[in-house]
Amino acid sequence: MRVSSQVRYALCGVFDLAYNGRGVPLQVRVVGERQKIPVRYLEQIFRRLRRAGLVEARRGPRGGYRLARPAAQITLRDVVEAVEGPINAERGGTPGPWRAGSVHQPAFLWAPLSARLAGALAEIDFETLCRDAARAGVRRADEDARMYFI
Repeated sequence: MRVSSQVRYALCGVFDLAYNGRGVPLQVRVVGERQKIPVRYLEQIFRRLRRAGLVEARRGPRGGYRLARPAAQITLRDVVEAVEGPINAERGGTPGPWRAGSVHQPAFLWAPLSARLAGALAEIDFETLCRDAARAGVRRADEDARMYFI
């Protein structure tokens, strides 16, 4: 199974908002630089995420994007479906080498496969990903900021 670059970028963008944003709006440019995603492409993706109610935009000098709801309430499935539409293996025509009308086509397979994939993606939320990233030692963007006391 291949995952489109749009989906990968959307997942990375939402993860960055969850892991580094901490409720504060982040500029697309900053997220794009950190995640190595072209900014114009990321802007298009964030517009889709905003329409889906996953992120919210704030204008102005301190503007940017932040999660529209807690990270625990946003799943991988939410992001995938915001970018690609509903998960449905039959959506793009007949998958694999089988052709329409073939008596050997395993048509019974696609609906349960889609349901399982959607279920697996729905089980993983961004709060869990952030916790896993922290355990794995993924540095947060603000870790380099020094605290000075006088």
